Parts: sequence; structure tokens; C-alpha cells
Amino acid sequence: MLDLSNTPVSEIIATTCNVLQKGGLVIFPTETTYGAGVDATNPAAVEKLLAYKSRREGKPLSIAVTNKTMASEYVFLNQQADALIDQFLPGPVTIVCKDKGVVSPGVASEFGTLGLRIPDYQLILDILETYQKPITATSANGSGQRRPYSVKDLLDNLSGVQKEKIDLILDAGELPHNQPSTIIDTTLETPITLREGSTALAPNTASQTLITTTEEETKSIAGKLLLKHWTTIRDSGLIIALDGPLGVGKTVFTKGVAQFLGISETITSPTYSYIEEYDFTRHQTKGRLYHADLWKVESPEETQRLGFEDLLKPKTVTVIEWFSITAEHIQKLAQKRTIPIMHITLSEDGTKRILQITDTKHS
Repeated sequence: MLDLSNTPVSEIIATTCNVLQKGGLVIFPTETTYGAGVDATNPAAVEKLLAYKSRREGKPLSIAVTNKTMASEYVFLNQQADALIDQFLPGPVTIVCKDKGVVSPGVASEFGTLGLRIPDYQLILDILETYQKPITATSANGSGQRRPYSVKDLLDNLSGVQKEKIDLILDAGELPHNQPSTIIDTTLETPITLREGSTALAPNTASQTLITTTEEETKSIAGKLLLKHWTTIRDSGLIIALDGPLGVGKTVFTKGVAQFLGISETITSPTYSYIEEYDFTRHQTKGRLYHADLWKVESPEETQRLGFEDLLKPKTVTVIEWFSITAEHIQKLAQKRTIPIMHITLSEDGTKRILQITDTKHS
């Protein structure tokens, strides 16, 4: 462990770079929390970090770089990413871009995307400038554990096995208790905020409009929204309420949900059976997808006989096409079970598919 207040900066940088070069795992301070860093281009080091982080529910890592030029070596920077970097970085914002395949397996996401950070912490920028390779930029806590604002916070909540994987700790004392970084995905036609942190990118992140131009983009959005809500799905369950005219892509969106959940069965709209169910196992979570189509339901009262109350529970995703028909009934059930509803209204404008998304939480 290096006490940053009593160690020359040159020694800190040299020691850290030496540890990274040997495939070591470094705990370091940032403007948000303590982070865990390894050489993002070293497969063995990345495997070590993934074992240290333990269960991550499929969430990707991010990389820290010094500037836009270095970033362009590892990700494709479109106009959206370029503008956001200029506006918010360095700072507590993670910009998600399309991965170039340079970093080691396990760093980029299953969607072929990679999170990009330029930390607003001079020591880390100096280390990166000297090392000349990206390091992973993920919080140092194990999955599901409290955010570490001090080394004691961190070590008190790690197992013995996790502690043994740490090769160097850069101790800067107690950090300000800032929120984690805001995460924004720039790989679609309109950016999507995956996590709201201390930097607000939109005046109201509970409602957003996304645009897609292909069925694959619509499916990709479905998967990214589920990843964003994964903890909610595991702990309470999630209702996805779909509205929009015939042929606008409600079932396509549901196929994206199933694809994310690893369901291999063919998804078709259950117009006549009303509800179909599919078991899924994603990482360590076993659950069930319910897919309902209420197009032929003639009255709100008829929906009460479909047994939705028995479907709404933890580790379930309930997708309801033509939600407006049963909105009042489902909203009451959701409030009773404290299950959030993600309401998506789909429409078309020429070749573009427009998704208006509103999240409703019940407490």
C-alpha cells in the first residue's frame, strides 16, 4: 500500500506502472470512488479483475484513457461521442462507444460496446500518460457491495480471496462521497442514459425518446434497457408496457428482450393464447419471461381473468403488448407489489421507429 500523502508522485507512478506491466491489480482513487484497475489489453489481468469483482450480471467494464486521441485507438467515436467528450470529459461521465476489438475479452460488453472514461483526477491521468495503455475503470467494490470512499470501506467488505488478488493500493484517504459516473450509450441514433450519476445529461431521465432504423437496433435497445434494470428485475420484477399501432415493432422489441435473457425459443405474438411464458437463465439468475398480447381483449374487465397478479414477482419480466387496454388494472397490481413499469410507446416516421420511454416506480 502506498500512502499518497507521504510518497513522491514519481515513485507512485513508477510503482503503479510496474505493477500494471506485470498483470497486477491496482486499487486507485478517482473523483467518484476508489477504482480497480488492470491493463485492459492483458487477458490474464482482465480475468483476474473479473474474478475479483465476482458476480457482475453481465455488466461490461470501462477503460480509462488520457484523451480523445487515445480513446480513438480502442473505440469508434461518432459525432455524439465526440461532442459529449468535449462537453463532459474529463469528469464523472462514462461514454459508451462501439468497441474496436483491441482490449482483452471480458472488457467490452456483449453488445460490442465499450465504456470510455477520462477521469478528472490528475494522478490517474499522469499514470495513464506514462503507461500509454488503457486501464480498466470500474469501482473497486465487489458486485453488490457498498461504494468504497476509503480503503477501510473497501477492505472491510472484501473476502479474503478478493483481498489476495490486490497487488497495490493507492491510499488517498477518505474521498468525497460523490455519486458514480453517469453512463450514456452513444451507439444508437439517439443517446440512451444507462445510469444517472452526479452529472445530469437530460432534464428528466425518467422519460426519454429513442430512435431506431432497423429491427436489430430495436432489439439492441431492448437488451440495453434490461441491463439497466437488471437489479430491479432480480429483486422485484419488471413490467414492460408496450403501446403503438399494428406492425410498429412491439413483438420485435419483445424478441430483443428474449435475446438478452438468452431464450432460444421463437417469440411470436400470443394473440390467441393471450400469454406465453419462457424460462430463462442469465448468469446466476433463473427467472421467467411472460409475453402478453391483449389485442383481442374486448374489455378491461376481461384482463382481470388472465391472472396477471400471479405473474408479477421477483426474477420475472412481464411484457404486455397493447398495454393501454389493461393499464388501470396493471398499474394497481404494480403499485400493490411495488413493481416498476417501463412504458414504451412505439410509432413510425418514415423508416425511423420512435420509442417514447417512461419509467414509473411504485413505493
